[in-house]
Amino acid sequence: MPSGLAFKSVTCNWILPSLPVSSKLKFAARLRVHASSTGNRSVLPSDTVGSDGPAPLFKEDGNIKSGAIDGGNGRVGSKLERKRLAKDMVSEEVEVLWDDGLGKETVKDYLDIARDMIKPDGGPPRWFCPVACGRPIQGSPILLFLPGMDGVGLGLLLHHKSLGRVFEVRCMHIPIYDRTPFEGLVKFVENMVVLEHSFSPNKPIYLVGDSFGGCLALAVAARNPAIDLVLVLVNPATSFGKSQLQPLFPIMEALPNELHITVPYLLSFVMGDPVKMALVNVEYGLPPAQKLEQLLRNLTSFLPRLSGLADIMPKETLLWKMKLLKTGAAYANSRLHAVRAEVLLLASGKDNMLPSRPEAQRLSTLLQNCQVRYFKDNGHTLLLEDGINLLSVIKATYMYRHSRRYDYISDFIPPSVTEVKEAFDEMNGLFRLATSPVMFSTLKDGKIVRGLSGIPNEGPVLLVGYHMLLGCELSSLFEAFLREKKVLIRGLAHPSMFSDYFKSSEFSTVDLMKVFGASPVSARNLYKLLSTKSYVLLYPGGAREALHRKGEEYKLFWPEDAEFVRMAARFGATIVPFGAVGEDDIAEVVLDYNDLMAIPFVRDSLKELNKDSVRLRADARGEVANEDLYYPGVFPKLPGRFYYLFGKPIETKGRMDELKEKDNANILYLQVKSEVESIISHLRKKREEDPYRGILERTVYRAFSAPVNEIPTFDP
Repeated sequence: MPSGLAFKSVTCNWILPSLPVSSKLKFAARLRVHASSTGNRSVLPSDTVGSDGPAPLFKEDGNIKSGAIDGGNGRVGSKLERKRLAKDMVSEEVEVLWDDGLGKETVKDYLDIARDMIKPDGGPPRWFCPVACGRPIQGSPILLFLPGMDGVGLGLLLHHKSLGRVFEVRCMHIPIYDRTPFEGLVKFVENMVVLEHSFSPNKPIYLVGDSFGGCLALAVAARNPAIDLVLVLVNPATSFGKSQLQPLFPIMEALPNELHITVPYLLSFVMGDPVKMALVNVEYGLPPAQKLEQLLRNLTSFLPRLSGLADIMPKETLLWKMKLLKTGAAYANSRLHAVRAEVLLLASGKDNMLPSRPEAQRLSTLLQNCQVRYFKDNGHTLLLEDGINLLSVIKATYMYRHSRRYDYISDFIPPSVTEVKEAFDEMNGLFRLATSPVMFSTLKDGKIVRGLSGIPNEGPVLLVGYHMLLGCELSSLFEAFLREKKVLIRGLAHPSMFSDYFKSSEFSTVDLMKVFGASPVSARNLYKLLSTKSYVLLYPGGAREALHRKGEEYKLFWPEDAEFVRMAARFGATIVPFGAVGEDDIAEVVLDYNDLMAIPFVRDSLKELNKDSVRLRADARGEVANEDLYYPGVFPKLPGRFYYLFGKPIETKGRMDELKEKDNANILYLQVKSEVESIISHLRKKREEDPYRGILERTVYRAFSAPVNEIPTFDP
């Protein structure tokens, strides 16, 4: 392998036995983790390299040291030594707006690096750890990537940095001239799974199987039902028998060697969408002309490299891989009934190699614990194309966990820069442009200022406010805190939002809520969030407020009893009452719950929806107990403007004994409620003074003067 590979993002913590010393030295700067074809794991210090034989140790200057740790193959013999080395590997906790590296690697890099990795080395399959993955956070579970037909193990190239922050990533590499049968590959993966389970029996082990790797993952899971496995299957090749390419395989076998170079070109266009691949690092906010220019530049840079696919899969290797696919699909399909693992299926809508969408539907009915997400515009090589953030999908399905049970607080990973950009620039950009939100906050001396400087800089903070129609205020609220305070608000949502009724087979608004930290509202979750000094968003009016009837705009539906005051006092949280107005400037309710219940066939569906929904306040009195879910019929208006005002912070630190008394807690509760009502009244009155309340006035001003967040408004 050329030494230049050491400078690419996929530089591996693993050494091929045939490499010269000069190339091996490039890898000697990090902790090495290596598994041989038998699954034995070697952990060597930072000045060593590993191989399948007795491991010679190399220093940076090339001088050979003697022996390996604990004798044979550098294995660490004691748990104490393993813990010491593991401690050196971990990084700090993930911060908000962390860099996930998405868009920095492309298919061009995949082809360049693969060309260097496929040099014949005479070795069996092995594991490697990409240096780009970096150091995972403490307690991270292990993720084993099982490659597709190519066997190179670079299928996660675009996701190395993001996954490496929260997983201990290992990638499987199958040399191009290796002829290990499918059962042998299953045993190879199984050895690593069993070994890792013995080290950390309470942690889940993730198997990400791409195409052929999906068959491997299912086979291993079926053979190890007692081990806590999480399978992420990307267009699994269990449908190989129905592949659209089946008629071509006899032709490929009879094709002269001189013409085999044309086959990889054909396969490359069948397996993936070149445009989607070229869009990976094209910035969203660019003007159309610049985006097209960048797209064409990317296409012209990686298309000539497709000839390298002929080296990755020479004719003999391609024919062998076809046999492996056939065997693997049959093996996995015959054992689906034995799979007990948690499964996430990712299926492409434009897969020209396998019928992935119908196969996902089939597997979801056969597997016991399975979720599906479809990507209708992507091809077979989903993980190498634009529009897929693998870590986001895992987070959105609540499948990232450190133990056997998912925890909404301790297992949550804050959003990255890419996730924030996609959510608020790509998905919410037009809505923000239409509503031009204005944020006001109140300083300790009572002065109202534009911006969020009145919000405390340290938690725990409890934001308590009014829930506008359908929660339309949420996106702008979250975005403002992220951009100005670099703080993520943890929202408490109605438990029904996390039920099967709201599950979608495509990435949805509910998925986005999960990525940004939404958790079911409960005393337990509020307790845990405040104990971690979080910024917590709470709507006492809940679903009844967000799904209000006609003529109930800006009316609070709060319970009579104080529900949050004593919990806030227990942790010394700062309560910040707030209000938001603007829903009546974007839409008007024309069909509310009462209207819909008067329509017979609609009434039946609403009763079915609410029959099994969670009742949070079943014993409460008044309208707040009426939490029937429905989707109101609304008539859109020419957009006005959203206004937010955060009231004067209310300190509860040192008041725990005082607020234990029910009467004192109720007094503070009513004070917060009154403050929210006053804020709403103030904003509704003051917005009449805003010369840029209408979208036409703002559009003209923005065209000549300023961006959306700098448009003037009324004097608070």
